Amino acid sequence: MDLEKIGKSIAAAREKSGMSQAQLAERIGVSVQAVSKWETGRNLPEIDHLKQIAEITDVPYSALLDESDGDGAETLSLRERLFREENMYMRMRATAQTEGFAQTYRALPYMRERHEGQFRKKRKYSSEQVRYINHPLLMACQAYALGIRDDALLAAVLLHDVVEDTGVRADELPFDDEVRELVELVSFCVPEGMTKLQAKEEYFARIAENGKACLIKLLDRCNNVSTMAGVFPRKKMLEYIEETEKYILPLANVLKQQYLEYGDAAFLLKYHIVSVIEAIKNLTAN
Repeated sequence: MDLEKIGKSIAAAREKSGMSQAQLAERIGVSVQAVSKWETGRNLPEIDHLKQIAEITDVPYSALLDESDGDGAETLSLRERLFREENMYMRMRATAQTEGFAQTYRALPYMRERHEGQFRKKRKYSSEQVRYINHPLLMACQAYALGIRDDALLAAVLLHDVVEDTGVRADELPFDDEVRELVELVSFCVPEGMTKLQAKEEYFARIAENGKACLIKLLDRCNNVSTMAGVFPRKKMLEYIEETEKYILPLANVLKQQYLEYGDAAFLLKYHIVSVIEAIKNLTAN
């Protein structure tokens, strides 16, 4: 379910209970403006607020987040985006609060604001546009599921594309030095006087010197190879696979050999990447 649908569910529950926005806001302890933003899909309530709304309006919590319209129309869109960004956002925000990850908590709204209006490449057989934040959110959820409990690393995962895609400089990021350094390391650019190939060689060499940067890049590529079959033409896919084998998979070996704390994560990411690209090579073989 997207933000607009959640907002409509909240508004319907409130109206069914005979309350105005002001009355609901007072019961929850927030401003009327906050309730208005929720109901119009401009913002997402915190999990605790959603639970309060459910209790106050006597509507099941699950109903406020129900992604099904009853006729199966949502099935394809759910598969296209793997997981819904609103659900992942709430998951990571709750995780950051529970774990005390201050930078991760602040990175979530910052990332969402910087990528506002940006979308992932449209899939070949779909008219749906998936918001860009689906990508960093999926990476962050995956990192946490792999056992990563490093605040700076998770924040950098969420922010990894803001320099390349939103025009902000790494030194302008309102986060600590480690987060800024990691985001800068994984942000690709071609310096003046250097070819793209030279820049790429230097880029991956720098990443290989930092275990956390290696992990971010592996997470990034794992996510991208998982969805490329629905986006790239055959030639582009094969080029992407070649680049993955040349530059990305060696980063997994760097982690397993030099950064043992990330060895298990490296194994699982490499397994997934290799499984996907081998399947695609077989399917596209002449």
